[in-house]
Amino acid sequence: MQKPVLVIMAAGMGSRYGGLKQIDPVGPDGQIILDYSIYDAHRAGFERVVFIIRPELHEAFERAIGQKARRFMQVEYAYQTLDRLPAGLAAPAGREKPLGTAHAVWCAKELAGGCPIAVINADDFYGADAFRQIYAYLSSAADDEKYRYCMVGYRVENTLTENGTVSRGVCTADGDGFLTSIVERTAIARAADGTIVYAADGDAPAGAIPEGTPVSMNLWGFTPSFLPALDQGLRRFFAEKLPLNPMKGEYYLPFAVDELIEAGRASAKVLTTDARWFGVTYREDKPVVSAAIADMTRRGEYPSDL
Repeated sequence: MQKPVLVIMAAGMGSRYGGLKQIDPVGPDGQIILDYSIYDAHRAGFERVVFIIRPELHEAFERAIGQKARRFMQVEYAYQTLDRLPAGLAAPAGREKPLGTAHAVWCAKELAGGCPIAVINADDFYGADAFRQIYAYLSSAADDEKYRYCMVGYRVENTLTENGTVSRGVCTADGDGFLTSIVERTAIARAADGTIVYAADGDAPAGAIPEGTPVSMNLWGFTPSFLPALDQGLRRFFAEKLPLNPMKGEYYLPFAVDELIEAGRASAKVLTTDARWFGVTYREDKPVVSAAIADMTRRGEYPSDL
């Protein structure tokens, strides 16, 4: 089996941050969150990373991130564009919005095909334990009568912010620790009485989430079967879902996994971690993230000049 490859979804970075030069540093020496993900992944055993970006960001991304990543990893780039699709498919005329995270991962097919892959967001701090767990799983995972995938599930209370609400994929696992469902809950926050609640969303009523419930932060592990399976998934999405919302409909990674699980073709082991997730969802989150990383640096978990 080939060694696992880290795939980082970064095609939206320029639009979300207003340009790569405006990515806020969070570390003591100007590091961004992605610097820590690369470092943690390298320590876990990853030797190659594929960044999924927009073509026009290549030079800026290489200067800001790629050059630093090359200290630890072999760096390659895949490009998410609307014309990169399975043969016979074409994006709707006039469409400008990207086609979603599952399509982004499919765009890395040529570079990562034949290798197990771990997929992460570019702007989330996952913690060293998460990378160790997913690398260990992928190093020995093998498909049998099903595709054998995995995800890292974070305790919901470790993924909240004090500065507003967050959206999370709330996971349910069976007695053997395999994912049975992911339900996207929007507007999750801790209530005044200390309980974790989510707001009503359309026809779905509000409710509570018990502490310890695993949630997805888009840290997935896939055997080599996943990228070919996305060909079929994209074709179904174009035939069935995209016509309902041709300008804005997106094919999301959790949806692609759920389709395979529902069809009995795949399983996804939930690897639980007690690590704390960090991200800058709100402007006010940055000092919290910076303080946490500074504390980890003082404890020797990260070098100050990373």
